[in-house]
Amino acid sequence: MLEEFQAEIIELANDSWRVVFQAWTIYQFLIIAAAFFLAWMISKRAEPPLEAWLRRQTLNTGFLRPLAALLRRTEWIVFVLLVGSAYLIVSNTTWPSRAFFLKLVFNLGFAWLVVSVLSSIIRSRQLSKWVAVLAWLLVALNLTGYLDPTTKALETLAFDIGQVRISVLLLIKSVALLIGLTWLASNTGNFIERRVQLMSDLTPSLQVLIGKFIKITLVIAAVMVALNAVGIDLTVFAVFSGAIGVGLGFGLQKVVSNFISGVIILLDKSIKPGDTISLGDTFGWIRELRSRYVSVVTRDGREYLIPNEDFITEKVINWSFTDKLVRLDVEFGVSYNSNPHEVTKLAIEAVESVERVSKAKKPVCWLTEFGDSSLNFKARFWISDP
Repeated sequence: MLEEFQAEIIELANDSWRVVFQAWTIYQFLIIAAAFFLAWMISKRAEPPLEAWLRRQTLNTGFLRPLAALLRRTEWIVFVLLVGSAYLIVSNTTWPSRAFFLKLVFNLGFAWLVVSVLSSIIRSRQLSKWVAVLAWLLVALNLTGYLDPTTKALETLAFDIGQVRISVLLLIKSVALLIGLTWLASNTGNFIERRVQLMSDLTPSLQVLIGKFIKITLVIAAVMVALNAVGIDLTVFAVFSGAIGVGLGFGLQKVVSNFISGVIILLDKSIKPGDTISLGDTFGWIRELRSRYVSVVTRDGREYLIPNEDFITEKVINWSFTDKLVRLDVEFGVSYNSNPHEVTKLAIEAVESVERVSKAKKPVCWLTEFGDSSLNFKARFWISDP
């Protein structure tokens, strides 16, 4: 099979070589080169004002991203229009066979334009480029008639693992389908997770737990569907279950411990996003609960990623577990010449003038000590936000 494919490639190459040096073929190449140069010149002048106009628009991000990708390909839009116009003129004024390359280049250029714009919805630039190139390559092979021979050649390049035959074509299909379904599952999980977070009837901990569970379930289902769709029997992976178990017991012990600790934290609701906590020397508010760690932001803007296991095994102070009321004591001293009753009155008035001080519990101020050079007082009050 591989020898036949090589013979076909050599024969097609010889035929193509003879066709290239015909007069009308050279004319078509000159038209294509001129169209490309003209499109490049037009895009240099048209793209800057179009991008400036687009930046002033307030559109939905899902619509704005493909539109921006389309405007950045002004060169290809003009090129496809010029080549398409040239193909119509040549095919209508002479034999259609003399416009073969114009038609082929028009189809390939239009396919690249569509594929590159549609792939821009993928946020990862590298992944977007790979998807665009591979999709266009598939279309190009189909347009040029090389898709079936290439498919057959990739099918012949195979190796056996036990009773399973794995070809290069199967691997390519598996990887493409796995990436596609995983990306779709991940984005669907993110969308559902955002919708769950809008449900005010659920506690923050339960919102996180439901969102993470749905996302992980969708990703696992995507992997299973991808492997099953390409004909891989999932029972072949049973051989590796023992090795995975050993790996979880040793190398992944901390990872599994943190994952299980995260599930326990979400279930017992000991901490939740927005809580103010103290753990060791870290004091701040919880920004996010993840499957492996908890994101804690301190008052100076630092973000600590603390493993979930620490919240299970160490002493944690949750300043807002039951309610957000926190008692504060402020100690201060005044001169011996001061009237203690007047000092107490002024201190309470000063405390009550602050917005964060809770009105539910009345502040107090006591004379606590006769110091060496001052009368020492303690003002005690409650604030509504730790």
